[in-house]
Amino acid sequence: MLHFVRDGMPMITVREALQHILNTVPLLGLEKTAITDARDRVLGEDVRAPRDIPPRTNSAMDGYALRAEDITGASAANPKALTVTEDIPAGHPSDKAVGPGEAARIMTGAALPEGADTMVKVEDTESDGSVVRIFAEAPLGEHVRYRGEDVKAGEIVVPRGTLIRPAEIGMMASVGRSSVYVYRKPVVAILATGDEIVDLDEDPEQGKIISSNTYSLYSQVVECGGIPRNAGIAKDTRDDLLAHFRAALGADIILSSGGVSVGDYDFVKDVMKEVGTGIEFWQVAQRPGKPLAFGKMGNTLVFGLPGNPVSSMITFEQYVRPAILKMTGHRNIFRRTVTAVLTEDVEKKKGLRYFFRARVTYADGEYRAATTGEQGSGILKSMVLANGIMVIPEEVTALKAGDRVIVQLLDNSLFCDAEPSYL
Repeated sequence: MLHFVRDGMPMITVREALQHILNTVPLLGLEKTAITDARDRVLGEDVRAPRDIPPRTNSAMDGYALRAEDITGASAANPKALTVTEDIPAGHPSDKAVGPGEAARIMTGAALPEGADTMVKVEDTESDGSVVRIFAEAPLGEHVRYRGEDVKAGEIVVPRGTLIRPAEIGMMASVGRSSVYVYRKPVVAILATGDEIVDLDEDPEQGKIISSNTYSLYSQVVECGGIPRNAGIAKDTRDDLLAHFRAALGADIILSSGGVSVGDYDFVKDVMKEVGTGIEFWQVAQRPGKPLAFGKMGNTLVFGLPGNPVSSMITFEQYVRPAILKMTGHRNIFRRTVTAVLTEDVEKKKGLRYFFRARVTYADGEYRAATTGEQGSGILKSMVLANGIMVIPEEVTALKAGDRVIVQLLDNSLFCDAEPSYL
């Protein structure tokens, strides 16, 4: 669905904007990294096991390795006595076999000696060093970890495309991999624009404001796996903006904030074209964040985000975040959504998709959502108070308390407990 045309380019829907972007996103190349630095990266190769794990059949407990048939019927009232042949510590395989009527004292992880097929834990025994009495029978294979029962030689233990967690890092270490290939992190240049903007170390005198966008976007880039680069603040002149854009070339993504509307000093779209960016769209039927420019210059994605702090963060969430995740090999690139019961009435303009900042709670088996107060695009506090974004479709103009709404969850706070429920 297309909307009204301005400057020869139609305003498009949120769905169309997202499709344009994701169809354009390149998959980045691979780089080698130490497994200690691989958490939350996407694996770019199949990791195979060069050997069985465990490499030898071993004991899962401290106790005695023996033959199950030798302790059939053993009990506290009828213990079975066996001759202790040796002590086997972990890491020191034995060259002695266990024969009929014999047992070897063995530590957890030690290789089971030849002839033994079962383990009896030390708590079920009594020994004077040369003879052990067994007070409980054990089935064949009790407390034995067999060779290759975890991993077989040649098996793919972590497949390409896996999001690496601590468990995957442990598995890769267990098969001897100190480094692996992962998808490269994109370098994201962050450029603020506007004569009214100053940086943190400058004095915000004469009504000027500190560039919060630089730092919120910086954090958002880090959170989804990019490498942010502060490209500075460009003044509201074509020449200064052009110089800053040219300095940012070479990044995988360029994010500018501000200067994409229709004001006399909104030069971002013109400068994007001048540095060779093919602009695919610059207005999206949404609130906040309608003035959003997107294009591509070679393999570099260029986003002209709105200047208002909330608009900048919301458009990043909806478009830049999934783009970064897709280009780094992620399969699940969107925030988790839940259906929540609205606890207040809300109204909106027809024809635009609204992204209300919301506080989501969970009680009595259902999610509940309320707005975080004033929803103006310059009210950054509305984002600070939010743990979700309430998404209201274009055709809806009003919702009542009790209606159900879709909410994107911004963090995992709803799924973390202050106290463990299982204790």
